[in-house]
Parts: sequence; C-alpha cells; structure tokens
Amino acid sequence: MRVIWFIVILFLCGCYAPITVPDTFQYEEIQTARFKLASWQKITDKKAPIKFYIEGDGAAFNASGQPTQNPTPKGKMIRELAFGDTSPNVVYLARPCQYVKDNMCRQKYWTTARFAPEVVFSSYEAIKKIAGDRDVILIGFSGGAQVAGLVSVLYDDLKIKKLITVGGNLDHQSWTSYHHLPALTGSLNLTNYREKYLTYPQVHYAGEKDNIIPSQLIADFAGNKNTVVVKGASHGEGWEEIYLRIWAE
Repeated sequence: MRVIWFIVILFLCGCYAPITVPDTFQYEEIQTARFKLASWQKITDKKAPIKFYIEGDGAAFNASGQPTQNPTPKGKMIRELAFGDTSPNVVYLARPCQYVKDNMCRQKYWTTARFAPEVVFSSYEAIKKIAGDRDVILIGFSGGAQVAGLVSVLYDDLKIKKLITVGGNLDHQSWTSYHHLPALTGSLNLTNYREKYLTYPQVHYAGEKDNIIPSQLIADFAGNKNTVVVKGASHGEGWEEIYLRIWAE
C-alpha cells in the first residue's frame, strides 16, 4: 500500500487528507475535449467487464452554502468501495475539476451546470477511452449517479452491462424542489430520458437516514423493485453492509 498526496493539496491550504491506494491501482489523468479528469485504474483482464465508480458532486458548497473554489470531495465512501473491489478491472473516475487544476474549470461546473452537456460528454469520453468495446458496469454515487445515467442513455456505443447507484441523485429537478433550492440551470436531467434509462439492468441503494437524497426520491424515479433501502445509512456513512453486494455485481 502507498499513500498518494494529491497535487491539489498544494493549492488548497492543506484542507484534504491523503488517501491510501492499493498498489494495484495506477493514477491516470485523462484529457478529454473539455476537461482533464483524474482517475485511478486497475485493469488486469482484457476480456472482463470494467467497473467504473463515478464520484459525486464533491465539495461543491461550503458550510455557509457558498460555492467552493475547488470541488474535490472530502468524503471517502465511494473511493473505499472502488479501492476495496477485487474485481480484475476497476476504475475510480472523478468529476471535472476534482483533484486536478484545469484551466477550463468554472464554479458553474460544480454548481448549476454540474450536469451540463460538456460535463457529461467528458465522462463519456473518459469511459470510452478506457473501456473501448468492452462491457462496463457504472456505479454512481450521489450526483455521479446522474452522470452515469446520462452517459448510458446519450451514448449508445457504450456497452452497458449494469447500472448501480448509491444515494443517487436521479432527478435533480425533484431534488432541488424537495430542498427548496435553486434549479440546476444549464444541466441536463435524466428524468427526460427515464423511459430509456429504465430498460437497463439496474439497482439503486438508498440510505434509510439519507437527508440529502431521501430514499423516496430514488424510489419515485427508479421504482420500488429496483430500490434497496440500506438501514441506518446516511448520505456518506453507514453503507458498509452493501459493499460486498456491490463488489459481487
């Protein structure tokens, strides 16, 4: 095991802790048409599907509700899932402007336009560059679930084997309405492609005590048969009981 100190620490005043990453994972920056995306990759089987763990919105806002200068996530749950997965092919994929400093970064890309067409396209480009024609399993946490969903419905050349979400924001319009927040103007919304999305094999894990993405919002979008409520789980904690289940997917 080794400890990787992200370059972002150099300009974030020491706000973020180092992360322990297995030696089997390699750090790669993926240059797309618009953004540079950070990733950690473990690819050991040329024939097996590739599991992509897609990060959430990260530290988009501070405790006062103001947009941050950098959205690099502080929570570790989705990274723990990715780095603990013993599947032969696993990729942890960050969202634009997380971990890396990119000249294309603007606050809108982690606030109102976090699901803008160019944001979604960059994730597609990264997935396609890594996976090629192989089967992929997309695992999205929080806003990463919206990204995974939009990628799956907008780009038919990806071979989607399964979609998995954890505390996923599947309909951000319903989410902002629920919390009485401003709408995410400039963002695509998966609800406009819901019929196609629901044709994919999928499972959605919702936290029983998740006050950020309530389980009912997930069930309203995906249906009760596709939704698994995890007892005691909040938005970023208490998910350990489903780790083995996700790793087995």
